[in-house]
Amino acid sequence: MTQGSKDLILYRLERARETIEEARILANAARWNACVNRLYYACFYAVSTLLVKDGLASSKHTGVRSLFNKHYVKTGKVPKDMARVYNDLFERRQEGDYIDFVLFKETQVIPWICLAEQFIEHITSLVQHESV
Repeated sequence: MTQGSKDLILYRLERARETIEEARILANAARWNACVNRLYYACFYAVSTLLVKDGLASSKHTGVRSLFNKHYVKTGKVPKDMARVYNDLFERRQEGDYIDFVLFKETQVIPWICLAEQFIEHITSLVQHESV
């Protein structure tokens, strides 16, 4: 692995951590749709870290999701129930950002914060155990 790849991995892990913190701030302000957006992106940054580690890439979110499911979920590196968090947040973010009149509620979003944090922790442990 090149130094550039290692730097990118560290950068994206930090972006995942920062973005989950942004989600918490938005939750405290009751900005539920924006919070869902940040939760998705926090998970996305973590997943993209795995892809970098293994020399995989996609320029589209759907491509990142597909590579993640193929290389990490189907192989058992990421448990299906944990992967569901990322896949569900992908769908919810699409709805919240692009469909009119979708308004998430506190009771929906609060559990997703903890699940996203657990997801990012798992991905971080995979990345750190196998590379950086």
